[in-house]
Amino acid sequence: MVDSEFAFELRVCAWAERHWHPDGERPCIVARQLGTKRRRWDTVVVEVDPDALAARANFGAERLNSDLLHVVSNAPEDWAFYRDALPHPGYPWRYVREAIHEAADRGIVDTRRDGNKIELRRKWPYPDWVERIVAVENKPDLDASAADALAGQLERDVALGLADEVWLATESTDEHGVERALFAEMPVEAGILTVVDGEADVAWHPRSLDTRSTGTRITERPSDSEFDNSPASFEYVDADWKAGKRLEIAERAYERGWRSYLDTMRPDCRHFAVQPEEHGYVPFCTAKGREQTAAECSGSCPEYEPEPPTWRQRDWPIEGGPGAAIRRVLDERRQRQR
Repeated sequence: MVDSEFAFELRVCAWAERHWHPDGERPCIVARQLGTKRRRWDTVVVEVDPDALAARANFGAERLNSDLLHVVSNAPEDWAFYRDALPHPGYPWRYVREAIHEAADRGIVDTRRDGNKIELRRKWPYPDWVERIVAVENKPDLDASAADALAGQLERDVALGLADEVWLATESTDEHGVERALFAEMPVEAGILTVVDGEADVAWHPRSLDTRSTGTRITERPSDSEFDNSPASFEYVDADWKAGKRLEIAERAYERGWRSYLDTMRPDCRHFAVQPEEHGYVPFCTAKGREQTAAECSGSCPEYEPEPPTWRQRDWPIEGGPGAAIRRVLDERRQRQR
């Protein structure tokens, strides 16, 4: 058993990067802790078209937010006044102008002025690189209370239909625990995956969700107690919103990847290290003698000790010090995965 949900999450991400999908390998990008304002998924797998993904690289490693996507997706092939070329965004045009200037600064569209008018043209067509989005909820120890808590979250995911598939990943091999989650707690549309020692087995296959139709957002649920007879409340979410949000999530996954834990941890600590596991490298704290979590690996950690200044000078022991080398290596792996 792993020491924490964070450690288990890294193992699930590493397995998915190497072996996704359980029914046969599919090219994908894997990321962590992404979703919407109301719901964040532990692991997100974006299945991609390889040729279109290569074309997406023209737009750089940074994500394109909704404003930039509006510009690059609709930029004309020939020069045109931006108000004539772009559909009305549903918000003031001044924000569109800001997005056009940002896109030009990043070198992903061409702009020029014709008097007081801003004209633009595309440099490359924005490719349709996203094929499917899969959400995975990670819970290594699937006990009764964990199953109860996850059931409601997965039911919301299924009702909304923002992801093409919804999975629950667990380390538990207890047949009774899996059966309880499968038959009593979890929605049947959600798949169950057991991940142990870098290997994964499917306990239940998910159903494909309809991401192109209107979704249902469950906003409030009754408590299921004998004293609460109130109905659930919900609202409908149109397909256009879902399509736009899916592309935004995919863009964030493209930028971050699952190794983005280095952006919030402290690889500049002299106790920070990485060690190899069967599935790949994991962060390791030499002071604690175990894998640390992302939450505890911070400047407020009692064991935190910055690298000595001499480690960062004169290329000793390697350029920039051990922490910089760890970041560089994992960033290179993230770029290679793109």
